[in-house]
Amino acid sequence: MKKFNLAILGATGAVGQEFINLLNERDFPFNNLRLLASAKSVGKEYQVKGKTYKVEEAKADSFNGIDVALFAGGSISKEFAPIAVKAGAVVIDNSSTYRMDPNVPLIVPEVNPQAILKHKGIIANPNCSTIIMVMALKPIYDLARIKRIIVSTYQAASGAGKDGLDELEQQIKDSAAGKEMTAHIFPSAGQPVHYPLALNLIPQIDVFLDNLYTKEEMKMVNETKKIFDDYAMGITATTVRVPVYRSHSEAVTVELEHPVELSAMREALSKFPGVIVQDDPSKQIYPMPLYTSGKNDVYVGRLRIDESAPNSYNFWCVGDQIRKGAALNTLQIAETMIKNGWL
Repeated sequence: MKKFNLAILGATGAVGQEFINLLNERDFPFNNLRLLASAKSVGKEYQVKGKTYKVEEAKADSFNGIDVALFAGGSISKEFAPIAVKAGAVVIDNSSTYRMDPNVPLIVPEVNPQAILKHKGIIANPNCSTIIMVMALKPIYDLARIKRIIVSTYQAASGAGKDGLDELEQQIKDSAAGKEMTAHIFPSAGQPVHYPLALNLIPQIDVFLDNLYTKEEMKMVNETKKIFDDYAMGITATTVRVPVYRSHSEAVTVELEHPVELSAMREALSKFPGVIVQDDPSKQIYPMPLYTSGKNDVYVGRLRIDESAPNSYNFWCVGDQIRKGAALNTLQIAETMIKNGWL
């Protein structure tokens, strides 16, 4: 099998570290590996497949000879993606920079793999909450077109990176010790006001827009439409940060064009790659973030008919947003390209 020269930009962050974990777990056919980050991380060492790699500073010439560049996300993507493409690499980017660019495909490999062929050097990885939701939506959509989606998310602290995790952990310790909790990260670091996440729920992720939805909510709306290439689909989202370390959860209602038997829906979900059905109310079996953290699949349960509206159904889905919601999906895009001879 042909092997590819691989670069990871943002190798020391949460998503970058997950890239490294996945390379150790999977059989991705890479030859040379270049770990890139900011100057402050230069010299850090990581083991990948038994070999030690040192982090290098990301520079204009860092992508020379690279076939595939996995970008962990952040504003740095805008600077380095064009440079990497010019050097001959295919960039698979985790940031929001290119997601809604009409010239950049937005990919979840199990859902819209053929759209990869439209790329012009850059492929975008969707928002983590979008990925988790569309994995559960796709097998349903294939049974009957979805007319409308109502989604409420319960998003873990790790969605805000290591700083968010560290702050939640410290707040839990402070609360248990009877100390005052301090807040600097949530709802987002750049906001003028911050709230403790421990013992709390925060109904704001990212900034508010003119329509009074948050940026995170509109990402789910716009990205889902692009992935399904269905801009007539009605979607409304409410995104909430919850005091969970890892794994996002979502309560979803879908209205279909025609009725579908629950048994058929459950069977379609069970057969869909990357989805595991955990749905037995009689035994209190349903997905929970505590038990899905570190797992690659999206878990679906609480499947039922919505008795308040025709042709409508409810379900609950949970997935590790650092794995399938970010690093794994990115790596799977590259794996799909290799498998199909598109790289």
